Amino acid sequence: MTCKSPVFTRQFYANTTFSGTPKKTDCDSKIDQSWGTGTPATGLPSDNFAVRWTVTRDFGSGGAFSIPVETRDGLRVYLDGARKVDIWKNVSTTQKQTVNVTIPSGTHTLRFDFVNWTGMANVKADYLPRTSATVDKVKPLVPTGTSLSYSTSTYQAKFGWTANKEMDLAGYRVYRRLQGGTYGSTPLATTTATSYTDTTLPENGAVYAYEVRAYDKAGNESAGTADKYVTTVDASAPAAPKGVENAWKPGYSEKVGLSWYGNTEADLAGYRVYRSTTGRPVALTAANRVSGDQPLGGGWFEQPLPQTGDTYFYVVTAVDTHGNESAASGTAEFYTRDTTGPVDTAYHAKAVEDERGVTLTWDKSAVTSADFAGYTVLRYDRPRTQPGRTVAVVGKNIRGTSFTDTAPPPGATYYYSVVAVDGAGNGGPPSDEMAVTVAGNSTPPPPVTGTTATAKENGVSLSWDASGDPGLDHYRILRGTLVDGQWVYAPLQDAWTLRPWEFTQTHHLDRTVADGEQVRYGVVAVDQYGNQLTPETGASLQDVTELDLRPDSGAAPAVGDNTLGNLHGDVYGSVRWWGGDTGANGSKVTGYTVYRWNRSTRVFDKVDVQPRGNDTSWSYVDTTLPKGTTTYYRVTATLADGTETAARETAIASLD
Repeated sequence: MTCKSPVFTRQFYANTTFSGTPKKTDCDSKIDQSWGTGTPATGLPSDNFAVRWTVTRDFGSGGAFSIPVETRDGLRVYLDGARKVDIWKNVSTTQKQTVNVTIPSGTHTLRFDFVNWTGMANVKADYLPRTSATVDKVKPLVPTGTSLSYSTSTYQAKFGWTANKEMDLAGYRVYRRLQGGTYGSTPLATTTATSYTDTTLPENGAVYAYEVRAYDKAGNESAGTADKYVTTVDASAPAAPKGVENAWKPGYSEKVGLSWYGNTEADLAGYRVYRSTTGRPVALTAANRVSGDQPLGGGWFEQPLPQTGDTYFYVVTAVDTHGNESAASGTAEFYTRDTTGPVDTAYHAKAVEDERGVTLTWDKSAVTSADFAGYTVLRYDRPRTQPGRTVAVVGKNIRGTSFTDTAPPPGATYYYSVVAVDGAGNGGPPSDEMAVTVAGNSTPPPPVTGTTATAKENGVSLSWDASGDPGLDHYRILRGTLVDGQWVYAPLQDAWTLRPWEFTQTHHLDRTVADGEQVRYGVVAVDQYGNQLTPETGASLQDVTELDLRPDSGAAPAVGDNTLGNLHGDVYGSVRWWGGDTGANGSKVTGYTVYRWNRSTRVFDKVDVQPRGNDTSWSYVDTTLPKGTTTYYRVTATLADGTETAARETAIASLD
């Protein structure tokens, strides 16, 4: 049987003289047994037996120990064969004793011999270091097996050692010093482990030494281990240069001049200058570096500024001989005028006339400027080689690679060019010049198909199929009414410009009062030269009869008095009129009454009464105007004689 120290090897004997071969051998972690009157192991008697515990171990630096024992019957304790405890008689009660011994450093053997003659059997024993500072004056052994490693990625050092053998060891103290210096009285770290990772090691390229000392529970500290050295990586950047921000100048600059205070680091290699137009902070990238690959040796930098209209932001960094770069300095700003056109160029430009007009195409520029705003298409009346030519800008801010000049005046030769333009209006290199003789077009687009006209309460809803004519510019809606038995057509007008309405969608609500009128609509396509069909030349037409929402002809009040004038309403429910001073009978006008037609009850409801006052015109706003229908109103004048004039009538076709 082999038991690993500090576990005891335990042997059982069937006699009290430890003679002969043990009846049993096993391992025991501590001596603490109470067998009573029984047998300690199978095959042994309950009286007259013996048990021996033996352990051999390294006691490190040794020192003061105590051996406390409790036994019934006999117990003897030996240190390296020398008896230290001797309780050797048959007793009926447990005997206790503590013996203090000094154990030398190194490896020693302890043996505990126990015998039971008769009666009860129990034993308890141990060996313990004495940790009182007044007793223990022995320093721990110097730790052995030291090792030191350093990570160039984490900049941390790992210091390790072999565990000491002292039973009263409290821990270890790790010390660090700069090469050429001394260890201080305060340890870098205190630990119970057998290694320590130094995460506070400066990243400055210096050499540092480490040692570890063991200390025990009495406060005794060993001598230090032999120095272990580590050379650190210099990952400490210099300080950021100061004073760069003072170079800022108001107004526009054509060149930049920077100066700064010199750094004082011993390993300083020089400075780098960076520039950006994207604002703060300036990214410290190779693309932004303007001072070259080698660090600058002085505290001054100068260079011309591109006149692009950008604000240029400059910063300076310091670099040491190990390649460590500082943070950016303060930022200096410089403003420029934009006098530089974009680099964008329209390549392989072509121009062809077709039904759409003159269409130009080109290839996208291989390079582009950050302030590129689009392409401009220019049309000249003579070639580039002739002086005195005039120009017309026919296309602006074109982001794509094509443009159609829809209606150049026909019968002439034009010279086209495409130029890239930036946000400040600077032009880049022009494209090749393209000559086109414009024949023009006099053929109107074909008839519009699919026209529908649907009567609604607030007008006529029109829709039609989209025209496929390549020269289509817009649609025009013609509204026809019967005049003396003949259809007379007029285009729908834009209420603001009073010009024919140009439609680009394929639907429209002709908002008109629903008074039962028979009308005829035609939708015609108009090309870029104004060519269009008419009802007489083939435009498709659609008849429709408006809904009739007019009041009953006999509904009061009666219509026909001319005391009121210019009665009209708008889509927002506002009814307006002006009135005279007296009615037809000569009685003075004192006020006005507004009526609204009620389609449910078939009568005019009184909705407002207003005094005449000193005004010359009056209005009423119908806040409950129904949407998407036609509403009729009548207004009468109230006279001083108590009578009411006949009414004037108007109608509002409201919005949906």
